Amino acid sequence: MARNEWINGYLEAILDVGSGVMKKRGDGGLKIARFEQVKEDKLFSPIKYFVEEVINNFDESDLHRTWIKMIATRTTRERSNRLENMCWRIWHLARKKKQIAWDDARRLAKRQLEREQGRNDADDDLSELSEGEKEKGEANPSESVKDIARINSDMKLWSDDEKPRQLYIVLISMHGLVRGENMELGRDSDTGGQVKYVVELARALASTKGVYRVDLLTRQITSPEVDFSYGEPIEMLSCPSDDSGSCGAYIIRIPCGPPDRYIPKESLWPWIPEFVDGALNHIVSMATALGEQVNAGKPTWPYVIHGHYADAGEVAALLSGALNVPMVITGHSLGRNKFEQLLKQGRHSKEHINATYKIIRRIEAEELGLDAAEMVVTSTRQEIEEQWGLYDGFDIKLERKLRIRRRRGVSCLGRYMPRMVVIPPGMDFSYVTAQDSLEGDLKSLIDSDRNQNKRNLPPIWSEIMRFFTNPHKPIILALSRPDPKKNVTTLLKAFGECQPLRELANLTLILGNRDDIGEMSDSSSSVLINTLKLIDKYDLYGQVAFPKHHKQSEVPDIYRLAAKTKGVFINPALVEPFGLTLIEASAYGLPVVATENGGPVDILKVLHNGLLVDPHDQKAIADALLKLVAGKNLWTECRKNGLKNIHRFSWPEHCRNYLSHIEHCRNRHPTTRLEIAPIPEEPMSESLKGMEDLSLRFSIEGDYKLNGELDATNKQKKLIEAITQMAPSNGNARVTYTPGRRQMLFVIATDCYSFKGQLHRDVSRNYQECYESWRTESRHG
Repeated sequence: MARNEWINGYLEAILDVGSGVMKKRGDGGLKIARFEQVKEDKLFSPIKYFVEEVINNFDESDLHRTWIKMIATRTTRERSNRLENMCWRIWHLARKKKQIAWDDARRLAKRQLEREQGRNDADDDLSELSEGEKEKGEANPSESVKDIARINSDMKLWSDDEKPRQLYIVLISMHGLVRGENMELGRDSDTGGQVKYVVELARALASTKGVYRVDLLTRQITSPEVDFSYGEPIEMLSCPSDDSGSCGAYIIRIPCGPPDRYIPKESLWPWIPEFVDGALNHIVSMATALGEQVNAGKPTWPYVIHGHYADAGEVAALLSGALNVPMVITGHSLGRNKFEQLLKQGRHSKEHINATYKIIRRIEAEELGLDAAEMVVTSTRQEIEEQWGLYDGFDIKLERKLRIRRRRGVSCLGRYMPRMVVIPPGMDFSYVTAQDSLEGDLKSLIDSDRNQNKRNLPPIWSEIMRFFTNPHKPIILALSRPDPKKNVTTLLKAFGECQPLRELANLTLILGNRDDIGEMSDSSSSVLINTLKLIDKYDLYGQVAFPKHHKQSEVPDIYRLAAKTKGVFINPALVEPFGLTLIEASAYGLPVVATENGGPVDILKVLHNGLLVDPHDQKAIADALLKLVAGKNLWTECRKNGLKNIHRFSWPEHCRNYLSHIEHCRNRHPTTRLEIAPIPEEPMSESLKGMEDLSLRFSIEGDYKLNGELDATNKQKKLIEAITQMAPSNGNARVTYTPGRRQMLFVIATDCYSFKGQLHRDVSRNYQECYESWRTESRHG
């Protein structure tokens, strides 16, 4: 043990310093043992001094200096080469550690630069990967096409100068009350922004050069509960001019389900096959008629079938498979995302949510539409990453890799995913008046002595202003249908509990139209009743307006009124797929406060005219509103930004991008949907490793015969012949072709093994006998 005395001394020094560190100074700090504070009656120990220096000042230069001091002050009693060696080694290791960390940082930075360079090269060579990604920097207003989305290099933009085309486009929006004029938006949860979107999209497409006819298919409703116009089989949306070469846009109402009952979307699922049958019959008849007009007698099949929402997505998938036409889907609101949001609220169990919203059935339809779609149209990049990314049929990383492999002509090993594109909805600016003064009319309305001037003002202004005790204050405007996910109650709580905001502004709630709350749906009546209770709880009488009725044509006047009072528009929805009302409000110069969940994130990145908030945070909502209402400079800046950038959302640009992407998908459609190319065995490449757990999708259309031969080329021809043969010769009666009711799935389950574990020899013969027996019974039954 004698030769290990230096170790014992080293340990004793560590213990001594450990106890010295814990001593308190007079000012509450730590008292650190130093060489100068060593008591005179104790001999100096270089080991202790060295340990003190290491513990208190662990630095490369300090370690080196400590080592030099220790060598210089070493006494004859401490002649240990091992201690000197250890001092040097610790200093050397500390320096080596820093060198290694520096080298690692350099390698990491180099790797990141190489990765970024490779990503940029891929974007340059395969620019299709950047479709719909976030825009970078300010753009020139004259280049509005590039502002919305970058089109890949091998895809031509839709041009009016090319040879004339006669396209037939089919849009499907199954639920809700759909009509072209006086839309009853907000009447119920099914008649909202989607209805307005599909109607305006149909009109805009019909006015695009090269599109001959647009049909918007929806459900026919002859119930006495709704207006008679919803029972009309056909409604013209746009009347084509003589020189346009277009047939126009039409709403086609397909009967399905009980005709005398208005059915909410949650209860429409059993009637989808009937709707498919009627839609198929209409499309075949229209294709034949259009072929006689513009295609020398050959049927003019739809250029694309576009389903909106989950129910219409399933309908479009079935029609696409029957007619071999490309299919596109727009989710609008997705089931998995809504399911997560409802569970996060914690108010209902999974069983109750599914029983109320039929959420599982809806998710199944969305998965079916996703598998059958050639393209998915989204409003924002966030919708792709955070909503469609929840589905089994889509993975954003694998989708990008598959696109690269297809572009380079490399096998995708049977995997398939639809193309995701971001095309923000457009807006009809035809009814947006020139930005007038923010004064004038408002003074005439508020001044009670100028009754003559009031007669020339919009009636909805007086209807709103009658609620307010002080109409001079700015208006905070919320416009939506009375739906729980629109989160109006949280807005009311935020307004009621923020006294400064109540003193500075009034609140206007436009929550659809109502006659009797008791006669409305459970969800709508619940929202309205809670609204009235909160107004009473916070004593908001004279500060909150909630008119019972408004016309769709009066909505622009409501925006103008809020802008004249220097107010703010708010959309506090729990999740907003896009947020068309934000664009409408911005067009009239209103700053906005919007939810951070969904489309408003991308909208505000383009417009720069408002603030994003957490819809669950009442204080954040109140603070954002107060910031815009009280900060006049900020309000003015947001107003100017909104008016400056609003041109980036228009229907002509939307239609050009839309048709360009559709044309590109159609170019890929024959090879991906009709042909099955033999794929040679090849090893799994690095780009697809780790993806084995994702679902496979083999794009095979057509029926297999018993001998295994694929009969896809004659499928469409035989279908038309069958429908034509069913039509009566006299033409008086109309027979509806209903393939959905005749398609069956015949399943045979047998035990193929004997008790000894051997395969039965007559299994194939039994299968054949069962099949022949079923065919005989089906002919007679």
